[in-house]
Amino acid sequence: MILDRQNRVNTNELRARLSAIADELEQRDGTSPIETADVDAVSEFIDQMQVYEGAMYEISTKLEILDSEFQVHFSHDPIHHMERRLKSIDSIIDKMHRKHLPITVRSVRDNLFDVAGIRVICNYRDDVYSVANYLSAQSDIQVLRVKDYILNPKQNGYRSLHVIYAVPVFLSSGAHYTPVEVQFRTIAMDYWASLEHALRYKTDLPDARLSEHSQTLLDCARALQNVETQMQSIHRDINGAPQGTQAPSTDDRTRPLG
Repeated sequence: MILDRQNRVNTNELRARLSAIADELEQRDGTSPIETADVDAVSEFIDQMQVYEGAMYEISTKLEILDSEFQVHFSHDPIHHMERRLKSIDSIIDKMHRKHLPITVRSVRDNLFDVAGIRVICNYRDDVYSVANYLSAQSDIQVLRVKDYILNPKQNGYRSLHVIYAVPVFLSSGAHYTPVEVQFRTIAMDYWASLEHALRYKTDLPDARLSEHSQTLLDCARALQNVETQMQSIHRDINGAPQGTQAPSTDDRTRPLG
């Protein structure tokens, strides 16, 4: 099952809408704050978002095929479900501001690698590493960055495997290698992370209560890790699926992005 978290925008429709607004303002006030260059810049940004969306679909299709192959060979589906999302315009601008970077399409391409994102929820930790490594081994995939928060959890207890892949999106102008951030985690890691995220943005709780809940969540993370280890051991005894214990390595191959 794949859940999509973004709204599609049609470039021609947006261009026509902006041009109509500019014409209306010019007729009414004699001037328009919307210049042709602004319309072109917005259109370029939407075009780039389409490329990110294409890269996201390329990766998710590869993951679906891997999941089906596991089912055929091992009678086991390693992927419980996936969630796809594109960063909103507001989120992109906020992140560029935090990094003190110019708000341009070129700057976004060169500096943001998580505009397109997929969360892959697996059944077991073996599945996380196996699926990530099989995907990384594909010849048209480049591994740009790996952060293994399963082997090295964050201080608050967060566990997940983050991999940034570059995948080719084939347009009329040729292949455009585009980054996609993929977060691999188990079901237990995911529901823990969802609750921790909700707590982090729960601003109306007293500090003492927030601190108490944070400590409880840290204890829960450790307990869940122990439970997962035991269940993983049972799963290995009754299922012949590949065992994964190590994250992918970054790729020595260099392909220009964009």
